[in-house]
Amino acid sequence: MDYDFTPESYLAMMREAVPGYDRLEEEIAAATGAGAKSVLELGTGTGETARRVLVRHPDAQLIGIDASPGMVKVARESLPTDRVRLLVGRLEDPLPEGPFDLVVSCLAVHHLVGTGKADLFRRIAKKLAPSGRFVLADVVEPVDPSYVVTTIDPEIDHPSRLDEQVAWLKAAGMHPLVTWTHRDLVVIRATLMDATS
Repeated sequence: MDYDFTPESYLAMMREAVPGYDRLEEEIAAATGAGAKSVLELGTGTGETARRVLVRHPDAQLIGIDASPGMVKVARESLPTDRVRLLVGRLEDPLPEGPFDLVVSCLAVHHLVGTGKADLFRRIAKKLAPSGRFVLADVVEPVDPSYVVTTIDPEIDHPSRLDEQVAWLKAAGMHPLVTWTHRDLVVIRATLMDATS
């Protein structure tokens, strides 16, 4: 799956296509909590989420993955090289060796169809440290069609319903908690079920 975004205009495009983009970024960062030392980011883009996560987790080392070499190049130029390692890769590829205290993804997982999301969630659960968490911020298919405000391209965008994603997270062995919603945007924080018992 390849996406042809122009890194230089990516942020402006996101703000136009996703009403509430900046608030979404704030909410995903807040949902990550504090104290993570090892972070995996899926879909780094130009580094907008990574920058916010690194501020909240000052002792963290972050591995970021993005399918676009151009995005990775731009992110490398703006993120601290002593704390960040960026890789070109797809969400469908094997994940880096963990465990990770935090796995985070903003506006990337909706590029996968439902079975792909369920598979990714299972693979993420296997990479989490026992007290780790997965924080997902993404566009969903809302129950009420009038809530749709985010521009999607049916060729590459495959938003699923929130209840489907919650079910897939549970099936992967995680306990999901919806921390924020706005129209067709959500933030979900998930921890391993063993850690919540």
